[in-house]
Amino acid sequence: MSQCEEEEKQQPEFCSEQERNGTLVNPRAVCNACKRLYRDPKILPCLHTFCSDCIGQLEPFSVSSRCRPDRPGESHRVETVDGDRPAVTVTVLCPDCDSEVDIPPSGPAGLSTDHLALDEVFLETLVTDGPLGCDLCGEGGAESRCEVCCLNLCEFCCQAHRRQKRTASHSVQRLEELKSRGRLSRPVLCSLHPGQELRLFCQPCDLPICLECAATLHRDHRCCPTRDVIDRHGDRIRELVTVQLRPRLERLKDSLQKVEVSQEALQARVDATANEVRSFARGYANAVEAHCLSLLHRLEELRVQRRNQLHLQRAQLHQALLDIGGSVEFAERLLSCGSDTEILSAKGVTLRRLTSLPAGEVEGYPVVGAINSKTVDLSKCTIEGEGLQRCREGQQGHFTLMCRDSAGEQLTRGGEHVVVSIVNREKKNCTVEASVVDNSDGSYSVSYTPKEPGAYSVWVCVKAQHIKGSPFILNVKRKLRRHTGTFHCCSFCSSGGDKEARCGCPGTMPGGFKGCGHSHKGHPGKPHWSCCGSTAEQSECLPQSVLAAVSPRGHLRTVEL
Repeated sequence: MSQCEEEEKQQPEFCSEQERNGTLVNPRAVCNACKRLYRDPKILPCLHTFCSDCIGQLEPFSVSSRCRPDRPGESHRVETVDGDRPAVTVTVLCPDCDSEVDIPPSGPAGLSTDHLALDEVFLETLVTDGPLGCDLCGEGGAESRCEVCCLNLCEFCCQAHRRQKRTASHSVQRLEELKSRGRLSRPVLCSLHPGQELRLFCQPCDLPICLECAATLHRDHRCCPTRDVIDRHGDRIRELVTVQLRPRLERLKDSLQKVEVSQEALQARVDATANEVRSFARGYANAVEAHCLSLLHRLEELRVQRRNQLHLQRAQLHQALLDIGGSVEFAERLLSCGSDTEILSAKGVTLRRLTSLPAGEVEGYPVVGAINSKTVDLSKCTIEGEGLQRCREGQQGHFTLMCRDSAGEQLTRGGEHVVVSIVNREKKNCTVEASVVDNSDGSYSVSYTPKEPGAYSVWVCVKAQHIKGSPFILNVKRKLRRHTGTFHCCSFCSSGGDKEARCGCPGTMPGGFKGCGHSHKGHPGKPHWSCCGSTAEQSECLPQSVLAAVSPRGHLRTVEL
């Protein structure tokens, strides 16, 4: 079984998308451009087939003159048509694959005819058009078809067709047999000599030809029967398909499948991320709404507090106004209407009352309505600086208290009562005095100097209340012990060969030297401090207890080098 027959079995015979006269139509018989049965089907260089008229109606993508060499060794020249005008190559876009394909200068007629498409069209006609009439007499029903003349014949005309000498050799097939086979195997006729089948192949021209073409136009060419060369040319096509294109097709299918899987995974990730975004947005909106309600509640509490203060202040001012007004009225009436005796009699009580009333200017009265709306919020106050976490014994530490309001903004004024207490966590009687400086901009600078190492509790209070995070933990490290010796390679080199020079490392030298030397016993093998033997240049000097434990001689200091 040939590869073409296998593909015929693998592909569906009819298409569910095309209909013709109420029946399903074979898609291989329909042009994708006009959506009708093929009319003179032509094959484009991209191997897609369209009607010749449909190809002629395509919009040109580009137009150029074609150049070719006349003979080997000659320069290129412009090819001409009819010997006088240059040949023009028109480039169009394939309606199926959008590839740029060239149309021959002779137009769509110069393209190869798709005979397989013609077979499909005829087969579709047999299947869908019902009984066919005889193309010769027009009376009887067609029962056979001459594949050379392409005529449908009744029984009588078929017998006459076989008796004529000119048509006796034509291949005549019964229509029922053609329908049952599902595909046609008709001869391909010559376009120059109607009725002549293309049975020969001209090798120089690389074209199939008929007998008359071989006797006239291709008389001096090497021609041979098509059956003798079909294996060579068919094998070449089969090799390209099997060796190169089939594996590439499988790889393309695998790559396409991977891309589709990646697209599905991408869409899944996008959907998951979109859900996360929506969830975050809903949570954020809920948090904003809750914060808004909290702020409104806080605002209402502040309003009630200020209203009560204003009501109390109003009552106090009103009472003071009544007291002073009544006293002034009584005093003025006493002075204007009373006699000398009456004034002297009421002088004592009047003076006591007048002197007991509040004195001073009205502008100095503490009016609550003028209080700044920004008040310190202890939960928003922050500490800046590393002096709150770590410090060294005997060194001054610093940090800054930033007072903020309920919105987290720094206050622009000072005047808050700030208290800072630093107490040793283990020794309750060990305290550190702290200095607080009001910077008058909402910040307060705190400085202290611890005298003992250890862990301390730092209390930071504003208006006698702890800020958020107070009390804090402060770690005070002991004072750094500086090296008293020299960072050297050995005592022999650093002292210029002095026998009395000693070193904190356990190294010894023969010959009465009391210090260390290169490559001698006990030398650390690297530069080190002469006071303690430490090999780290940026380090703290080792204490006496460590030296006593590691040094065999037990000495602490070296002679001056």
